Amino acid sequence: MNKQKKIGFVSLGCAKNLTDTETMLGILDNAGYAITADPADAEIIVVNTCGFIDSAKEESINTLLEMAQYKEGKCELLVAAGCLAQRYSGEIEEQLPEVDIIIGTSDYGSIAAILDEYYNKGEKQTLVGDPNRLVSDSLPRIRSTPRYSAYLKIADGCDNHCTYCIIPQLRGKFHSRDEESILAEARAMAAEGVKELILVAQDTAYYGMDSGTHRLPGLLRSLSEIDGIEWIRLQYCYPENITDGLVEEIASNPKVVKYLDMPLQHVSDNVLKRMGRRSRNEEIKELINKLRSAIPGLVIRTSLIVGFPGETEEDFETLLSFIGEYRLNKVGVFTYSPEEGTPACSYDGQIDEEIAVQRRSRIMELQRDVSSALNAQAVGSTISVIIEGYDEDEFCYVGRSSTDTPEVDGIAYVYSEDELEAGQIVAAVVIDYDEYDVICKISTKG
Repeated sequence: MNKQKKIGFVSLGCAKNLTDTETMLGILDNAGYAITADPADAEIIVVNTCGFIDSAKEESINTLLEMAQYKEGKCELLVAAGCLAQRYSGEIEEQLPEVDIIIGTSDYGSIAAILDEYYNKGEKQTLVGDPNRLVSDSLPRIRSTPRYSAYLKIADGCDNHCTYCIIPQLRGKFHSRDEESILAEARAMAAEGVKELILVAQDTAYYGMDSGTHRLPGLLRSLSEIDGIEWIRLQYCYPENITDGLVEEIASNPKVVKYLDMPLQHVSDNVLKRMGRRSRNEEIKELINKLRSAIPGLVIRTSLIVGFPGETEEDFETLLSFIGEYRLNKVGVFTYSPEEGTPACSYDGQIDEEIAVQRRSRIMELQRDVSSALNAQAVGSTISVIIEGYDEDEFCYVGRSSTDTPEVDGIAYVYSEDELEAGQIVAAVVIDYDEYDVICKISTKG
């Protein structure tokens, strides 16, 4: 009775979560469900939740409540999946009676079966098991990203023990996907028109280390041999696992874009130690210097946490000074969120939220100046841009440079006398800028 029922999805959180959503879409499409983008038209609504920090948990709960309102219309069934479901299944059962099915992070492969069970028994269902249980690499997937760009998850779980982070409890230990499975998926994507692969994992640079060998450089070489793939982008590479071999591969492989997402979280040794991070200030600086020397023009993105328990004014000034001196291209700053079940939640020296917010503002103000100055330096240079659409108000195309990740980094506005298509990669000259975006015109060189 459930076949051909219309099902809608809301995916929250990170790109890794999005790949799980896309797998659930593929499973349900194969099972005969009809996919709809309009929740008002859906008989089943699935919210793939995030449970990483307080703001993400709040967004997940609010989204579940918002989707529950569609039960006054066509919606028969509301499903909570993902990290919040894994972490708080009991609380969801007790406090959100609107939710009918709860599916954990390692159980989404069974979504069709659990929907069948619900319709057969007419009873609420909860399927939340061991997060270390592996999900099959061969499940179908329907991508929700533009046809020319796709996320490729190469591993799941995490072996790091950062004292502020709940992810290992939600996603289990780090597990690298089989390389041939990754390559097979990438080849299929290329055949569908994908030009940009964005590699994601909790720590992408750790790929292969669960079996004792850093295998990311070899994977990058193999991916670059696939016809049709033009850009390969690396996300979430922890500094401790950026080896000389990886640096050399990024430098020498023309398909690997000169962009590295490298979460640092802090640079004060005092804070890094309390965070359970393995890098230290001097090691971080040496690594950045090595990267910039080996890979001219490299764009580095990082994420930082301010207001961590025990962060002194001196610690913060060390971080602020680092931002001013090392002028990283892209910086995301978060205030510390105390997560129950993590060691840092019980640390002495919890920082007042107002102080943490002020510190975040000071970092972001400095980074705006850095970003603006770096964009100013780019004026007159030629950059590679992937076209994503047309801005009717500005009468120009919009896209991303090779050093911008979708929905995270800046925009390239491109003026062209010739018609351009979404997914087309063009050479464009930077003619103007603002704090985070650049304005370009199509290059006439060559």
